[in-house]
Amino acid sequence: MATALVLTVAGAAAGCSSKAGSSDKDQQGAGGVKTGDGVSDSAIQLGVLTDMTGVYASLGKSVTQAQQLWAKQTNAAGGICGRKIELTVRDHGYDPQKALAAYTELEPKVLGFAQFIGSPFVAAVKERIDGQDKGLVVPQAWSASLLGSPYIRTVGATYDIETVNAIGWLLDQKRIASGDKIGHVYFEGDYGENALAGAKHAAKEAGLTVFEQKIKPTDNDMTAQVAALKQAGVKAVVISAGPRQAASLVGVAAAGGWNVPFVGNNSAYAPQLLATPAGAALQKDYYVAASTLPIGSEEPGPAGLAAAYKAEYPGAGLDNGVVAGWTAASMYGEVLKKACADKDLTREGVGKALLGLKAYESGFGITHDFSDPKTPSTRQSIIMKPDEKVPGGLKVIKEATVAPAARNFTPSG
Repeated sequence: MATALVLTVAGAAAGCSSKAGSSDKDQQGAGGVKTGDGVSDSAIQLGVLTDMTGVYASLGKSVTQAQQLWAKQTNAAGGICGRKIELTVRDHGYDPQKALAAYTELEPKVLGFAQFIGSPFVAAVKERIDGQDKGLVVPQAWSASLLGSPYIRTVGATYDIETVNAIGWLLDQKRIASGDKIGHVYFEGDYGENALAGAKHAAKEAGLTVFEQKIKPTDNDMTAQVAALKQAGVKAVVISAGPRQAASLVGVAAAGGWNVPFVGNNSAYAPQLLATPAGAALQKDYYVAASTLPIGSEEPGPAGLAAAYKAEYPGAGLDNGVVAGWTAASMYGEVLKKACADKDLTREGVGKALLGLKAYESGFGITHDFSDPKTPSTRQSIIMKPDEKVPGGLKVIKEATVAPAARNFTPSG
């Protein structure tokens, strides 16, 4: 996830480190496997940098609990490479100072990070990760600005490609056509502006015009934006913001009798919205693009995860944060298995193992290719529609596809 933040401590964080590198700690461990930071003969330590008290608290809780469930199941099955998985969680509350302090604290103690919420925070330590730390980090963020690093790897399409696919779906459904004007409401910062780059590309390819409405993450009332979009005569609206903004936008439009389709990025929806006054409007003509099947899908992967998650956390709700957390952790686990087979559980060995993961299918609808750090793991998106009758509140209306305009599009960092 991404918002506009001034990271005043970014420079300091990028310039300090507890060590010059991990090679001096590499040693031969149990089973003849080379080990280093975060790996002993009995355990593999992974960090989890999450938000369970800030702007993305509901997401962070779901992602983290799903990863803890993955670790529990993995350990019950014997662990990986004869070692138990141990997750160390830090809640940064989406505060830049806390996020960077938590990374600095855990980095020397762990092999890598199975979760890091907040692309501004990941970007603030990118130079340090690439230059000296070199531990695999899987962010819960899909900004194209994170591409290019061999150690920071997202699972899914970047926001710009996701947006191209969303607009492509509107074109396929003949909800918009060449010559039309579309609106785009987006957060300032990495997330929204990366999505806007995709919207502009899709518009150029299809002969559309984009009417922009940039907002802040603290802007929760979309009345002014709806008025501007309506006056501009847009035929559809793309939303690259948070769940609250999506609910306000769709709800205000419905209350005013303005009927156009709305489509959001994966971050612009939460099932809790269905219990708000905007719930009915969201189920009428709002859609979401993402790189995984929803948790309510009847496919074996989501259905099995939903059952296991509810059994482990009976009081918790189901949402796509559960899927996001599980797929990130299970991908990390697959990489660890490959590194073990190569007899190298150092950070360098994990990095090499990831590059060999060219066709990873986690059971959630899309196959991922991690062989090239400069490109996203997939260009496909699944289109979903809110539905209160489905666990998790989303149902699939278009299986994984790549819009023509997304096939040769170069993500913009």
